[in-house]
Amino acid sequence: MVLISVPASYANTLSSRGVFFLQQGVVAGLGATLLSPTSLLAQETQPKKTSKPEKAGALGEPYFTPTEFFQDVSRGKPIPHSLSEERRREVGLTSDTWSLEVVSDTASPAKLLKPMSKASGTALNFEALLKLGEQHSVRFPKVMTCLNMGCPLGMGLWEGVPLRTILWLTEPKENVRRVFYYGYHNDDPKQIFRSSLPIGRVLEDPIGLPPVILCYKLNGEWLSPERGGPVRLVVPEHYGFKSVKWLSHVVLTNAPFANDTYAEQNNDVDSPLKTFAASLSVPREVKAGEPIPVSGYAQVGVAGLAKVQVSIEPSSTERMDDPYHAQAPWLDAEILPPPTQWHSLKDGLIPEGTFGFAQGKPVEWPLKLANAHWAANLSPLAAGEYLFRCRTIDQQGNAQPLPRPFRKSGHAAVESITVIVKDS
Repeated sequence: MVLISVPASYANTLSSRGVFFLQQGVVAGLGATLLSPTSLLAQETQPKKTSKPEKAGALGEPYFTPTEFFQDVSRGKPIPHSLSEERRREVGLTSDTWSLEVVSDTASPAKLLKPMSKASGTALNFEALLKLGEQHSVRFPKVMTCLNMGCPLGMGLWEGVPLRTILWLTEPKENVRRVFYYGYHNDDPKQIFRSSLPIGRVLEDPIGLPPVILCYKLNGEWLSPERGGPVRLVVPEHYGFKSVKWLSHVVLTNAPFANDTYAEQNNDVDSPLKTFAASLSVPREVKAGEPIPVSGYAQVGVAGLAKVQVSIEPSSTERMDDPYHAQAPWLDAEILPPPTQWHSLKDGLIPEGTFGFAQGKPVEWPLKLANAHWAANLSPLAAGEYLFRCRTIDQQGNAQPLPRPFRKSGHAAVESITVIVKDS
């Protein structure tokens, strides 16, 4: 197998993936007939409001997922965002009624001089949070992904106040080892969805990572109830279960262990985002002698992204001693460049001061904790049945699914797709 590669300059009016194939004169994998630039853009980049896109968080354009197209895996009976506005106001899920308690754990107390509680009238309200945001607000891109799903739920530009800014207001003095937190749960203890973090992660950011935030904006707009508004937690490097929606309580504790709801369900609650590749467009049938256009996305985890690679080989190929397909005929695909217009944002521009950007452009590409897109044009094959695969190589040189191949620590399995090549 070889890759047919042509240098590309990407046009503003098309997704870079579409231009990649148009410039090579190949669109078979993108539709049954030759597509005009306008129809290609409509087919490849525009989610339809009539049905929830299966891979809304992985589409090339718009890069930042419109809030209405995020996938939703919210919990609760009823799901809190489905409550009437009147009921949401009653239970503190509107900006004028929301408040946050920051208190000590009664079972394993931390020493706080100024806990924030509703009973004492010191709980943090939305107006006070925004006031803190005037000096401390942070904005960063992040892909929201479920630990046990192989597709992003959505890509967003999240904005809020660092959690540590609020914690310091309680004047913690000693015996603080972890932060427990949870959101509104229909006043039913059995529905509480909890998560937790080491205090060190909250107070100090690892090199290259933004802080954990109390988030109130997504893509420049107020956070909707569906996305966890008025306020949710967002943990940049973790899967979605750490970014609890409808935040209501933060508990400082001296306990040395996690209390995450996900831990009770046999999940690894300390595994950060993995780097992996998946397809968006792979033709299931092609004619012998014709090139095979393929494209997809990569989730860029904490280990970064150095390469995306693709392979295609006869499906009869067997390597019983090669569970991760290391010996497949891998070749480098092309990682597509960043957008020239950031649709879903005001004026299509990245706001000044956004983490990871300078003068509206990414400081590095691909962005960590976000998505990148890739494309390749495979050389023609003889008739037969083949298996197409894609994988990532991270910045440490690890090939997907390594270094963390275990399912309960996050999806990273290598995708395999059957492609039938027929005689023309």
